Amino acid sequence: MQSADAASEPSIVIIDDDADIREALHGLLRSVGLRSELYASVREFVESDRLDGPGCIVLDIRLPGQSGLDFQDHLLETGQDFPIVFISGHADVAMSVRAMKAGAVEFLTKPFRQQDFLEAIHRALKKDALRRAESQLVGSIGEKYATLSRRESEVMSLVVAGKLNKQIAVQIGVTEATVKLHRGQVMRKMGASTVIELVRMADRITTAYPRGGVDALRK
Repeated sequence: MQSADAASEPSIVIIDDDADIREALHGLLRSVGLRSELYASVREFVESDRLDGPGCIVLDIRLPGQSGLDFQDHLLETGQDFPIVFISGHADVAMSVRAMKAGAVEFLTKPFRQQDFLEAIHRALKKDALRRAESQLVGSIGEKYATLSRRESEVMSLVVAGKLNKQIAVQIGVTEATVKLHRGQVMRKMGASTVIELVRMADRITTAYPRGGVDALRK
């Protein structure tokens, strides 16, 4: 079994049907202290159940079975926003444009300079670290939101919408004092010291759950 440190260490997944390319990139990454995993096809990678770990994907365009571009589309459709560095010896402008529009970090044409490859990898790893940190933060906010009562969550939605206490009181049919009480509970449970901070929390959840916002976290 891997240690906790090893499991949390980022790894570069290399998917290329050319064994020489795989080994060359593996050696290059190892020379700068980076871990890598080698796969000959998308199917081999998917069957490894490696989709959750930190890191990025180095993906060839033309592969046996599912192509690199089709796999990128699949990842996006299933909400798996992995940073991808594309490499290809048979690419055209349309392919590179499609890949970059879909969020690829870089598109390198073989043969490419080692430095260009390493710079792309570091950008991809930085993007992944930021993505995971944001996901962890949103998860923490969601856990706090789940502790709110129905009334408190209703008050929170109105507060972040810019409503005053007296307006909220009229809208939900309670006294202004009751609104102040609920509002205080919301701020305490959410760990927010200001309304601006509370709004930012709600915005993060809305971005993560565009179809339901904060209400998407309630069953």
